[in-house]
Amino acid sequence: MAHSTSSSTPRVVPSHEDRPVYVIGGGPGGLAVAYALRSRGVRAVVLERSDKVGASWRRHYDRLRLHTTRRLSALPGLPMPRSFGRWVSRDDVVRYLEKYAEHHELEIVTGVEVSRVERSGDDWLLHATGGRELTGRAVVVATGYNHTPHVPDWPGRDSYTGELLHAGDYRNPAPYTGRDVLVVGVGNTGAEIAVDLVEGGASRVRLAVRTAPHIVRRSTAGWAAQFTGIVVRRLPVGVVDRLAGPMARLSVPDLSAQGLPRPDTGLYSRVNEGSIPVQDVGLIDAVRKGKVEIVAAVDSFEDGKVVLADGSRVGPDAVIAATGYVRALEGIVGHLGVLDERGRPVVHGAHTPKDAPGLYFTGFTNPISGMFRELALDAEKIAKAVSREAARTRAAD
Repeated sequence: MAHSTSSSTPRVVPSHEDRPVYVIGGGPGGLAVAYALRSRGVRAVVLERSDKVGASWRRHYDRLRLHTTRRLSALPGLPMPRSFGRWVSRDDVVRYLEKYAEHHELEIVTGVEVSRVERSGDDWLLHATGGRELTGRAVVVATGYNHTPHVPDWPGRDSYTGELLHAGDYRNPAPYTGRDVLVVGVGNTGAEIAVDLVEGGASRVRLAVRTAPHIVRRSTAGWAAQFTGIVVRRLPVGVVDRLAGPMARLSVPDLSAQGLPRPDTGLYSRVNEGSIPVQDVGLIDAVRKGKVEIVAAVDSFEDGKVVLADGSRVGPDAVIAATGYVRALEGIVGHLGVLDERGRPVVHGAHTPKDAPGLYFTGFTNPISGMFRELALDAEKIAKAVSREAARTRAAD
């Protein structure tokens, strides 16, 4: 069984060497690191603010599936069952994370939220729920890419009386049957929710788009888009941009007439800016058939209407903002100078910031080669770096 408790504080031992490595966050990244550390003989304690592992996965909408293949989405030390199929469902991801924690007997403390991390001599001091102060020799921050829902501060938003929710609160199309819905944002979430609404019987679905996305087929003749992502990951950006153009023209129809022109910037250039291509799970057909109408970006809210960037006004029954998440790391580590101007860690994986040795980050990139795959690779790299540092400390003593 995974050792999980919400009442007791993990035991802290006086010697630096015996102090645990604290892993903040019990999602796939945190669990993978905890296992990788444990397999190298390093005690790792996972601190999870909710009452179960995989909290953000439990909150996702019902139809969500991994866009990466089952075989390339397993975490270290435990394959995903073949019965999950090629594209693993949300519920099966949650099942897998629960099984992972149990199978590896990970030490997990639930109901503990870390509010601040600071240096204390050669150690790290964590301030957590209930006035806890925990001391560890290293800290791995794995609180997740999808941490805090972000809704833009559109003018008039606060006085808008219509139904407005973040995509993180959307579960399934049942509440929207027969209704007119505006989905804002054409990332993978917005695209999939729009398709879900059409299939679930919404009377009208519009999708507000600021910048036309790159759209790729999830799989072509059995070849998953993820495989291409892995192949090109280390190639120069310009080369990938040039290769992706002709491939897109072959596999994705021109939707300019429906309001989705081909992007004027390269696919990999956009990935480097943090914009992952949209994997098609029905959007292309829905747009081509007019079931999902593309409209301009949202500009403001006024007199109960949504004002779009082209000056037009729409009055949907509900607005679903698929406008992403923020990492929300400022409170925990913002004072350490380890975040860039967009609030993202300046390092990840095996690297620690120059002025914060022993502080690691995982899960804050959105790689073209697949999030779970990169989390698995990062976990092994972090564990290797931590155990190498421990060996150095022992040698120095």
